[in-house]
Amino acid sequence: MGSMTKIEPLGAVRERVTADLRQEIIAGSLRPGDRLVERELAERFGVSRVPVREAIRALVAEGFVHFETPRRTVVRRLTPNDVKELFELREALEVYAAGLAASRATSQDLAEVQELLDRAAAATEAGDAELITDLNSRLHDRIVAMAANSLLTEALEPVAGRLRWMTRRNEEWPQLLVEHRELYEAIASGDPDRARAHALTHVRTNYRSTVRHLFGAEAFEEETFGEEAP
Repeated sequence: MGSMTKIEPLGAVRERVTADLRQEIIAGSLRPGDRLVERELAERFGVSRVPVREAIRALVAEGFVHFETPRRTVVRRLTPNDVKELFELREALEVYAAGLAASRATSQDLAEVQELLDRAAAATEAGDAELITDLNSRLHDRIVAMAANSLLTEALEPVAGRLRWMTRRNEEWPQLLVEHRELYEAIASGDPDRARAHALTHVRTNYRSTVRHLFGAEAFEEETFGEEAP
């Protein structure tokens, strides 16, 4: 008797298509303004149009794509205000997370971050953009995890993909590595004030770099971001 073909549940197909499309947007394979056509995507992924339609709806909710018209869906074009709003949220949450991490990190936590930094250094030396982006995102995720606050983690989760999408354009990798090492040392010191100060500087520096790479230097006005932060 021949083996039966395993049928992948619809929910699993939807999640797979959503994850693949999200990664293509983050990596730049799908660029702002590119159209998402259900029929073409269904053929490319070898699935029906139903999970593709649901995946597109999920990516609309996540802020990666939007409906230009009821029948035309495209990858979202980021605006300076999109970046500003996300970095304001990042500043509020990640700076707080760094302070908690300094108080709560274990030796195992710190060893794991150090390993990520070592791998990021090697990737930076090799100029491996995809690996650098992945490791930098994992480093920030690890710092949030060290804060040991599940509500904080949940608050950042919905925007994590969009932040990665934006910061993927920032290719000032050696500078990022320096900033991440300084942030690690501040957290490892166990001083919450020092950790928060370094996290604040890092977020604001990354904001300026991201805006410059996305829109050009003329689009950035420093006084529009972070002036009221402590």
